[in-house]
Parts: sequence; structure tokens; C-alpha cells
Amino acid sequence: MNVSRVDLNLLVYLDVLLRERNVTRAAQLLGITQPAMSNGLRRLRDLFGDPLLIRTSGGMTPTDRALALQPQVRDILASIEQAVQPQREFDAASANQVFRIMASDYAESTLIPQLLTELAREAPGITLDILNPSDVALHDVEQGRVDMLLNRFDDMPQSFHQVTLWEDGFSCLLCRDHPALKRFDLERYLAGRHVWVSKTGMGVGVGMSPHDDQRLGWVDEALARLGRRRNIVVFTRHYQVAALLARQPGLIVTIPSRLAALLRDSTQVAIVPPPFEIPPFELKMAWSPLLQNNPAHRWMRRRIQQVARGGTD
Repeated sequence: MNVSRVDLNLLVYLDVLLRERNVTRAAQLLGITQPAMSNGLRRLRDLFGDPLLIRTSGGMTPTDRALALQPQVRDILASIEQAVQPQREFDAASANQVFRIMASDYAESTLIPQLLTELAREAPGITLDILNPSDVALHDVEQGRVDMLLNRFDDMPQSFHQVTLWEDGFSCLLCRDHPALKRFDLERYLAGRHVWVSKTGMGVGVGMSPHDDQRLGWVDEALARLGRRRNIVVFTRHYQVAALLARQPGLIVTIPSRLAALLRDSTQVAIVPPPFEIPPFELKMAWSPLLQNNPAHRWMRRRIQQVARGGTD
């Protein structure tokens, strides 16, 4: 049998007939005429090759085939009703759900703490599973196995949705007795020993070299435009580690300003602007088109954007 040729209305007729066991009452419940209901029963008998309901002294009695069909038909109709119902709004207060978020070290340090504060107040049953860029392949995101990406992206599949959360510049961290602080100009900056932090993008690769100008990133690209190069003595993939290294004598750490601001109350580290121009960058959120209309996902995206703007509903 070709299922596409089956009139689903017939299943509705059968469901009501098997409950009422009376053609006239079934017709009244469905708002159709008694002849139309009788015609429907005839078509049902042809469809299933069974009389389904037989007139006896006790009324219309279902056959064994009809009794076997009854729960199956009810399940089919219930599934269809559920499928065509409008999606319910997400109830954050009662939700018990895990959101898997790939976040760079930068995003994890600057955005996630504020997000957790809001979730504790509004959605205490939500759990965040924060993944590193190296843990995730774009295919995982595309298939909806990872809810969203929080990072800076040079390249992203066109099918993905994305929004900019904020724009950030750069600041320098130095220990408070660093001699360069007396007059922090470009020459003293270049004379220092520097900590490099990766862009923490997906697929950055392994192994870095101070002479690998094509991969060194924002800070070194800005210096290259001036025809200059800094002395990198440490490569790290973690901004928080870089911030800790800023306490070491003689080291200079150049990191995004929002991250540097986390140390504004430090008695060991000074925060100063870089002595040359470094173009700002954007933190973005990206997600699969498969999750675009998911109510829970929409709620979380909206909450992340509000936290990024520094506000709430």
C-alpha cells in the first residue's frame, strides 16, 4: 500500500467510530452527515480488508482486527497532533537542560562568569558544558551536537547563523616594578620580553615560531605594518596563564582589554595601553541552522546577547 494515498481523515473516523461504536453519534461528534460517516466506514473496510464494525444485537461490535488497530490509530493521531501544535515557549525557571558551548579561553573568562550569574537567578536547572576549540569540529556544530560557538572567526560556513557580541581592543600587562613603565613607548615595548597568546581558533595547529609572521596574529600583524617585531619568549594557548605570567619581572603581556580589566584591582600588575595601534576584534556567537528556531536555544542566545551588552530583561 502506498501510504501517500491514504486519507488521514479516515483514521480520525476510525478512532471515533471505535470509541462510539455508533455511526450516527460518530458523525455528530465529527460534524459530518450520517451518510458521509457511512461512506467513510465503507472506505475504511476497503482500506483494511476487514469489516471493522459488525452490527449485532448489542449494537456495532468491533472485530479483532479493529481492536488491534485501535491503540495504533490513537498513537498515530496523537503524534500528528503533537507535530502540528505550535511550539511551546521555553520555561527557563523550570528547565533542566545541558547547553554545550564551545568557547575560547577569552570568551570563557570574560563572558561565562556573568552568564552563570544570570542563569543562577533565572534558570537554576540549566547546566553549561564548556568545550575548548580543539574539542569541536564544525561538523559537530552543523549537526546540532554543539549548541553554539563563542569566539573570533576568520571563516565560517555560510549556512551558520552568527551575531557579534562585542568589540574589544588591547591592553598591556606588566609587573608594577617593570622599568618600561617609566616611559612606556614603542622602543621600550620592543625591548621587553613578550608572552604570546594564541587566537584560540578552531584548527590553529601545533607548534609556533617567533618568525612565523603569517600565524602570529593581531599584535604581531600590527607591528609588522610598522616594520617591527617583538621578542617572544613564551607561547601559550591560555589568556589566563598569560595574565599570571605578567607578574614575572621583565615580561610584557598584550591581551584583550576586557580580559586585562579582570586584573584592575591587582597590586602586582599594571595595565597600560599599547604604545602603537592594534585594530580591534569582534567576539561572535555562531550556531547551526538546525537550532535556529528551537525555543530553548533562542532563549539562551537572547540571554547571552543581553549579558554581552551588560543588561538583562
